[in-house]
Amino acid sequence: MKKKFEQLIPPGVTASYSGNMAICEFPSAEAVGMLSVLHNEKKLPLMTITATDERAENDCFKIWYLFGIPHEHALLLVFVVVKGAEQFPSLCSSVYASRNYERRIRSFFGLIPAGHSDNRPLILHENWPTTLFPLRKDFAWDKRPEAAKGEYAFQKVEGEGVYEIPVGPIHAGIIEPGHFRFSVVGEQIVNLEPRLGYTHKGSEKLFEMLPMEKKVVLAEKISGDSSFSHALAFCQAVEQLGRVEIPTRALYLRVIYAELERIANHIGDIGAIMMDTGFNFGGAQGSRLREMVLRMNEQLTGSRFLRGVVCVGGVTKDVTSASSKKLLQDIESLEMDFSEAIDIAESSTSLLNRLRGTGTLSPDIVERGILGVAGRALGVEKDARRDFPYAAYAQLSFSEIPLEDGGDVYARFRIRVKEVHAGMALIRKAIAEMPEGDCRSSMKTLELSKNAYAVSIVEGWRGDIVYFVATDGKGSISRVAPRDPSFVNWDLVGEAGFDNVVPDFPLINKSFNMSYTGNDL
Repeated sequence: MKKKFEQLIPPGVTASYSGNMAICEFPSAEAVGMLSVLHNEKKLPLMTITATDERAENDCFKIWYLFGIPHEHALLLVFVVVKGAEQFPSLCSSVYASRNYERRIRSFFGLIPAGHSDNRPLILHENWPTTLFPLRKDFAWDKRPEAAKGEYAFQKVEGEGVYEIPVGPIHAGIIEPGHFRFSVVGEQIVNLEPRLGYTHKGSEKLFEMLPMEKKVVLAEKISGDSSFSHALAFCQAVEQLGRVEIPTRALYLRVIYAELERIANHIGDIGAIMMDTGFNFGGAQGSRLREMVLRMNEQLTGSRFLRGVVCVGGVTKDVTSASSKKLLQDIESLEMDFSEAIDIAESSTSLLNRLRGTGTLSPDIVERGILGVAGRALGVEKDARRDFPYAAYAQLSFSEIPLEDGGDVYARFRIRVKEVHAGMALIRKAIAEMPEGDCRSSMKTLELSKNAYAVSIVEGWRGDIVYFVATDGKGSISRVAPRDPSFVNWDLVGEAGFDNVVPDFPLINKSFNMSYTGNDL
């Protein structure tokens, strides 16, 4: 294990090891340089940044930086101690991907990233008092603060013929609220800034308060269309802390359910993208085929969105021989219908004209951080199922990651099509190779390690979902920090909108389909 980290951990820094993860402290004065080397020279992806309030036990705050070591299936978890001045060195001048994480820590913990170029709050809105920090342990979570009267400073673009179009936060549909500020010349977009936080629910604080069984339910509610994946990520972290052995059959079942969730959402998005171009046939087929998958979910588990299925120790719903056979038949029928619909779509010149060249991201944006479908549409070969395997993905030898290189709406459309086919193949293989046995551990009690930290990564249908979970001196969960891929990719929507026309924005936005609530927590 230690050999994996020898070339990464700076001289003089001591690390502890837990499973496939090394944990070490970087001195505050040298942290920016050391962290920059890991990301910029060693090329380690920065997967999340968060903070913990450990004043009661250690008289400090800690800032945590998680780096992946994909080819080694390993993680490097670095922390910096914040004591006294309540500020920490900003990394954003050398690692762009740290920018919004640091803004979020400032908003929720009141810790100042010294040297950060953007001091605006993130997620918490201008009616929230700037002196209250809800993720500090001494925050009175059950008392409503008085509303403040601040003002959010949107980016300004000035010049002859430039004007602003405010869109949202309430939209003409059933989507969640989010505000988009367009700066345009005629219909040409010269700047697009998303403003989110309207669905903030206080989830991270709730994780500190709820009993274990309700923590799993809360994880399912982080982003409702990724209920299974979020709950799985949380349960995996708890299983690490509790040293819980998962039955092999449960690992295969987790793959089957995760892939069904992925297929349903990708098919829904494929149809929605076509609908936004006015190609109504494709939109109708997407809705119909997605409904087929949701009915498969319901037949297998009783839940269309696979809620209440994953638990600490395995899954709550097994599949019988008869239901496995029926699932295989349904998958075969689905694939035939899906392939026919895509063949018709690919023959439509009017559809392809709208998708190709629209919402194109530059390859340079990869250096700033990009996940999931958006990344694979630019040739970024990353997938937690291969790079940090979990459930039974290693046993199933998952390795082929669908890729495109256009970076436009069409490339993101094609990635989804390929992922649907890949998901069906994985389900077939999992059913064929799944052993007999229990679907959940028979543990009577769950005792978690004290003063410990765990990280879990699951490849959701939008990209990787990361959970950081910490325990206190009593072995109780003291911090849960989820990171949905939407938190990373929302900024890319603005980048993709640049130099397009305003009427194309709904199509561009749908080609990403980021989660509002997954970002806002």
